[in-house]
Amino acid sequence: MSKNTLAQKIADFDPNAPGDAAGGLFGLPFTPEEAQLVVVPVPWEVTVSYRAGTALGPEAIREASLQVDLYDPDLPDAWKLGLAMEAEDEAIAEISRELRPAAADYIAWLEAGQPAAEAARHAAVPARLNAEGENLLHWLKQKTGALLDAGKAVAVLGGDHSTPLGFLHALAERHPEGFGILQFDAHCDLRPAYEGFQYSHASIMFNALQLPQVKRLVQVGIRDMCQQEADFIDHANGRVALFGQRFLSEEKFAKKSWKKVCGKIIAQLPPKVYISFDIDGLDPKLCPGTGTPVPGGLEYEEATYLIRQIVRAGHTIIGLDLNEVAPGDSDWNGIVGARLLYQLCNWMAVSQGRLTAKGMEAATH
Repeated sequence: MSKNTLAQKIADFDPNAPGDAAGGLFGLPFTPEEAQLVVVPVPWEVTVSYRAGTALGPEAIREASLQVDLYDPDLPDAWKLGLAMEAEDEAIAEISRELRPAAADYIAWLEAGQPAAEAARHAAVPARLNAEGENLLHWLKQKTGALLDAGKAVAVLGGDHSTPLGFLHALAERHPEGFGILQFDAHCDLRPAYEGFQYSHASIMFNALQLPQVKRLVQVGIRDMCQQEADFIDHANGRVALFGQRFLSEEKFAKKSWKKVCGKIIAQLPPKVYISFDIDGLDPKLCPGTGTPVPGGLEYEEATYLIRQIVRAGHTIIGLDLNEVAPGDSDWNGIVGARLLYQLCNWMAVSQGRLTAKGMEAATH
């Protein structure tokens, strides 16, 4: 599409009108080819270890996005950026649906103490799932890499937390000097091959740290971990910085401002940052449908304030993912997820100089 036609689309669009279901994400009129920022949905949840439903997250967020008002006092023209979501890849969704029952059956066998009578039936499951996880990695690496090379900003929308690994591989090839990961999560996700699955949702950050370009992992909101993960952090030589919920709460109880706490978190980040946002990093009242909810967690405005402060501090967000949004039994999960996605995408665009926020000069990264 020509620039003139794109300009006409912007001129013709009414951001005050109800969201048009015939439009794209957030009711916007842009196609992925036109958009500056493209969201890649990954409807995958093969290895979830408790409650399923995250594969339905991208569609729940798309539907809820039509109810999001597009005006932001810091970014009044954000909708003009051009933001679009690709169609879900049905082949990926079908593989997830096919493999999930076998994985769930295998996990139930593990939890039952691995009775010998059923061992033969489960013997081939880990290898099969690991092979498909490898295929997913390569598929997403190629897809997101092509978008990056086309000059797009990219966000991945899961699915479970295993989904963005291929995107991290694509970014690692394009940022050889390295970057940091800021992880919002209730869990560390540092278990190697959890339950025998190399690409488990509980292993995503262990796998990400195998990339030498990942210089530091900064974890925020963690409130569930095992001894193995605690030991991993202790022996990471500073490569993992943990800002668990207990620390955040103690700072609050000591009357430390959230602004100062955010400053401590941001000080641990290198200039380039990838944001990985597991929705269960928020208080479960904001994401009751998520697969493994944990009491405690961040408030919505605490999380979005930290994201804004990262950009205001001059860091560049090179990519992001949002995952573990499961519809549950209400629209609430998609409603929160859609609003969070809008904030994440827009502030990534600001950090890359594609948008200008009020009170900030245009980014020059």
